[in-house]
Amino acid sequence: QVQLVESGGGLVQAGGSLRLSCTASGGTFTSYTAGWFRQAPGKEREFVALISWSGLTTRTGDSVKGRFTISRDNAKNTVYLQMNSLKPEDTAVYYCALGPYTLAQAQAQYNYWGQGTQVTISS
Repeated sequence: QVQLVESGGGLVQAGGSLRLSCTASGGTFTSYTAGWFRQAPGKEREFVALISWSGLTTRTGDSVKGRFTISRDNAKNTVYLQMNSLKPEDTAVYYCALGPYTLAQAQAQYNYWGQGTQVTISS
């Protein structure tokens, strides 16, 4: 059973940066596409970014394009989300997930989920 643990969340002022990490255990990390999703209070969970198992293919959501970058280190079983130029509307719980489909942006296409890490951006 794959387990995911996110870290790196916190409180940051608008315009600042954060880097989230998600470390996997209990499975073959390189078998999976890794994704980041977020859920703000009162809103549905939305896609943020994904990266293929090789790291060669990435996608980012329109709301974070040009500001957020996803990467992974397969030797460390870890996926990262570098978040720059943060805005108050980026405030959410951020979740990492693993799934078998290369370009999956739908939550239902991910099998394993972390518990989430809170990111709060003050104005």
